[in-house]
Amino acid sequence: MSTAADTLSPTKSTGTASGTAVSIDGLHKHFGVGERTVKAVDGLELSIRRGEIVALLGPNGAGKTTTLDMLMGLADPSGGKVAVFGEKPAKAAKAGVIAGVLQTGGLLSDLTVRETVEVIASLHGREALSRVPDVLARTDLEPLARRRIVKCSGGEQQRVKFALALVADPDILVLDEPTAGMDVIARRHFWDVMRADADAGRTIIFATHYLEEAEQFARRTVVMHRGRIVADAPTAQLRANLGGRTLAATLPASGADDLVRRLEDTDGITEVRVDGGRLSMRATDSDAAASALLIAGAHDLEITAPTLETAFTALTED
Repeated sequence: MSTAADTLSPTKSTGTASGTAVSIDGLHKHFGVGERTVKAVDGLELSIRRGEIVALLGPNGAGKTTTLDMLMGLADPSGGKVAVFGEKPAKAAKAGVIAGVLQTGGLLSDLTVRETVEVIASLHGREALSRVPDVLARTDLEPLARRRIVKCSGGEQQRVKFALALVADPDILVLDEPTAGMDVIARRHFWDVMRADADAGRTIIFATHYLEEAEQFARRTVVMHRGRIVADAPTAQLRANLGGRTLAATLPASGADDLVRRLEDTDGITEVRVDGGRLSMRATDSDAAASALLIAGAHDLEITAPTLETAFTALTED
């Protein structure tokens, strides 16, 4: 357990020497019966090591929130197992080892921000209560401490939920669309705090629709579709595996048709298009492709690396 001197250190002992923070084996979650059965999670296999930062991406209905609910012990699996440092999720949550900012669940509207954080802190003992001032400062809630929850905006209530997750000083933070409703400044501050926690060794698992957040923050990205994992890789590698970079250039005044034909017949070059004298294509070897364009007299060359949005679309479209 942390001490009063390091009230927010995410290095609380979990009683296990294993480097695996989360283990999900053959996880299923079904709703309904018979022909109306919906497979929200369909045979999920996932292992997350201590200190990892993992983004969980997927379209609506992919099973992200259902998976996180089972990880937090808020829902029981229809099949398979979930373990948090080798323990059942509900036991880990009760011990403060895992905490989350989830879409489900509400706040008591008549309490103030400070009272809300103090009530939850009291469930975790004196050390958690001693962390309340630091938590309010880190979540930028000090100016709102005396405001009643009912008077807080949606983004401010998200920050209150974030404070409730931090007050237990968990080893694992689970975040389901954590910045929904936050303005740009609040969102930036939120991720600054998360980066500091990640650097200190806290394990962070977050689901988001903001692809740029996953791209800028997650070191590993897991893409879900229809209850299954369709990709699991380091975020940079996921982008790179899409078949190279996109090149665009203005075609030369002469020999353009011949250049386009050569490019279409070149291995490693795909999606060659011409629109109003402007050529675009995708190439696995962007240096060689750029050289060929420039030698042929093309100009105004642009080279763009694949984005996570491109990967997300390619992996989840039918």
